[in-house]
Amino acid sequence: MKRWPHILVCLLMLQTTSAQISYETVFVDYDSVWQFKNLKMIPIRTKGKVETTKSGDIISLQQGLKSGMITISERGTASTENVHWIRLNNKSNKPVFIGSGEILIGGRQDRMVTKDTLLVPAGKDQYIPVMCIEEGRWSGKEKKFTYGNYANPRLRKVLDQSKNQVRIWKEISNQLDSNKINSTTLAYAAPHSDKKMALYKDEYFKFFQDKIRNSDSTLVGFVCISGKKIIGSDIFAGSNLFYNALDPLLHGYIEEALYFGTTPSVIDSSVKKYMDQFMTDEKSQEQYLKKNGKLFKYNGKVFHLTAY
Repeated sequence: MKRWPHILVCLLMLQTTSAQISYETVFVDYDSVWQFKNLKMIPIRTKGKVETTKSGDIISLQQGLKSGMITISERGTASTENVHWIRLNNKSNKPVFIGSGEILIGGRQDRMVTKDTLLVPAGKDQYIPVMCIEEGRWSGKEKKFTYGNYANPRLRKVLDQSKNQVRIWKEISNQLDSNKINSTTLAYAAPHSDKKMALYKDEYFKFFQDKIRNSDSTLVGFVCISGKKIIGSDIFAGSNLFYNALDPLLHGYIEEALYFGTTPSVIDSSVKKYMDQFMTDEKSQEQYLKKNGKLFKYNGKVFHLTAY
């Protein structure tokens, strides 16, 4: 019973969140662009008063796993019945936000979460939907699950547009082939063991992390460009939610820019045209994101949107 007062406070915070994320509530800050090698990031900031709720009121999947407040395990031993679900136990008294595209390494095979979810403490096992990202492994013995950040935007796009296991495996295979990476289990995480590439990723990560951490507290998202392509945009209902997801999201965007990108060349007017498709009004937003992203709502309020 001790959990419920705190949970109610968290849910009330969510209910006061703006019903929509649009140009009425946020703006794209074209005057504060950050660029490092193959990746260009344009901040998105809130127009209104930044919420005063502490970031700890809602914890991220990464935070929960690291602190031990959340445990994840396999649902069972049969791959045919249990591969698309994993068991989560929230031992804290706080809701946990789990994002579509977040990676979990281990278990009987590596997985990727398939939809945005907000799980309140329930005092019992809960289950979240996942897809396999390691086609060639179903271990007889379960390994401990560890957190693996967000997948890169191109894999997240395949996930959100298709929810199709075969297409996800095909995309992973294509990515491994294009980077000349051999993996006996066709694991999406295989490139992460490359020490040279890890050093390059660290350079990107430090640059953008320093820029964002030293910025003001109005940040709620960003849009990213690499080469001649806008690779994606993630925007959250508040800065606390954004900063909880920031580091894992950065890893995914950096990975795409590093493995598949070139020097950014998309001009601001093209970015504006892209953003106008889903930031102008609610109807056009829902239509665009239905095919080109996703929109997560809680209690009728927009919580997180992703566009590709």
